[in-house]
Amino acid sequence: MQKLYNFCRLIYFSEKGFVMIELPKLPFADNALEPFISEETIKYHYYKHHATYVNKLNELIEGTKYDELSLSSIIRDSEGAMFNNAAQVFNHTFYWNSLSPSKLNPSGKLLTKIDNDFGSLEALKEEFIKAGTTLFGSGWVWLVREPKGKLMLKKTENAHTPLSSHLTPLFVCDVWEHAYYIDYRNLRPKYLEEFWDHINWDFVMKTFEKTDNDVFIGIEPCNDIHDPFCQILDDLQNGDRVTS
Repeated sequence: MQKLYNFCRLIYFSEKGFVMIELPKLPFADNALEPFISEETIKYHYYKHHATYVNKLNELIEGTKYDELSLSSIIRDSEGAMFNNAAQVFNHTFYWNSLSPSKLNPSGKLLTKIDNDFGSLEALKEEFIKAGTTLFGSGWVWLVREPKGKLMLKKTENAHTPLSSHLTPLFVCDVWEHAYYIDYRNLRPKYLEEFWDHINWDFVMKTFEKTDNDVFIGIEPCNDIHDPFCQILDDLQNGDRVTS
């Protein structure tokens, strides 16, 4: 089988000819996030939950029109079980990339944008923890960029993702119980506090800069159907952008 490596996932061309989605490698060691997230949680969350979504999605897309589409296209065009599994593959991949073993801080244009849109970094933190604490049941809390450029927090339930609303994700926190229950039991606010101290702001800033209106206009298209984040960039480039 031929392998293709890219930003979010590893692709296999199966012997049957369709594009299989492979579980992407974690951007850190299994124990790198301890004590924030234990190796035990990683074993369940990544190797079982995330892997199950990948395997189930491959089963669902084989032999359909979706087996040649990008992950973001599947998310936008499907429904039911196929949507749920495709969205959860993307959501989890973005979650792992949102995490850092060490404490980082935003700077530069992103920090200025946060100050402009939220008032301060501390105000964003307060809104983030409130959003995660008040999200009923299972879901995700995202920092996203609206089509006109404004930053906002977005809560999505279950498998739902900002891609369905044409929002650009910058970071995400998983608030399904399997993400934190082993380490925090029912103390979701404590998990959210610790998450804030482990946001991969380098990843967030890189994503922000790639989708910033001041620099995004005129770059070469990605044109890589196998990379869901690449298609986000292409969709933005083809759409209307208003400098904020």
